Amino acid sequence: MNSRNVFICLVSLILALLAPLAGAQNAPSGNQPAVAYTSVSELNGIIAPLQQTAQSILTDLGKIHIEKWKTSASNKQETLTNVESVQRNLQSALPEIITQLNNSPENLVTSFKLYRNLDALYDVFGSVVESAGAFGTKDEFQSLGNDMTGLETARRAFGERMQKLTASKEDELTHLRAQVKTLSAGPPAPPKKIVVDDTEPAAKPPAKKKAAPKPKPPAATTPAPTATPPSKSPGTSPTQ
Repeated sequence: MNSRNVFICLVSLILALLAPLAGAQNAPSGNQPAVAYTSVSELNGIIAPLQQTAQSILTDLGKIHIEKWKTSASNKQETLTNVESVQRNLQSALPEIITQLNNSPENLVTSFKLYRNLDALYDVFGSVVESAGAFGTKDEFQSLGNDMTGLETARRAFGERMQKLTASKEDELTHLRAQVKTLSAGPPAPPKKIVVDDTEPAAKPPAKKKAAPKPKPPAATTPAPTATPPSKSPGTSPTQ
């Protein structure tokens, strides 16, 4: 796997991680987020030369005569198919993506779409240029070679922009996730107040001694009655 494919895989992975943020960017909103002037200026510095290169490619492809090349019919047909594919892309797909990106300069999904389109153009158009060098005239190869250089410059510049955008958006997403985590945790509990009382406690009065209970007076005793012997009547004697 070459470095270009590695970069595409890395960008695809980052875009997958940034899917929530990219969705928020694509959501319709009356207030579009402000984009820094430097970012817009950088994008314009890539798009303007790219559009000039695209127009030059279309013009030069219309001047080549593949039918006169000294090669097999199958090679000619393959080259014609590639030329038609490049022309359709430059006339339809590429202008549409550029319009979308101008409306949202830092949209990650649209930015990656443009980069992949430039990558596909680079491969297909590169095959046409190689065939022109092998079977076409010197002028055909030179003009198409210059166009290839312009396309490569635009592709490399936009690849560098994609790296900066993904890094910036990843930092932004990390910050947003931290904010969401903080909000979901609720407000922090107020700190407990610790009151230190350094005043000396007042001296307690001495405990009162309980008075000893007074002894109860002895209960009054009533003398038991004494038995009185029966009195004897005079003149009577005990019965025999």
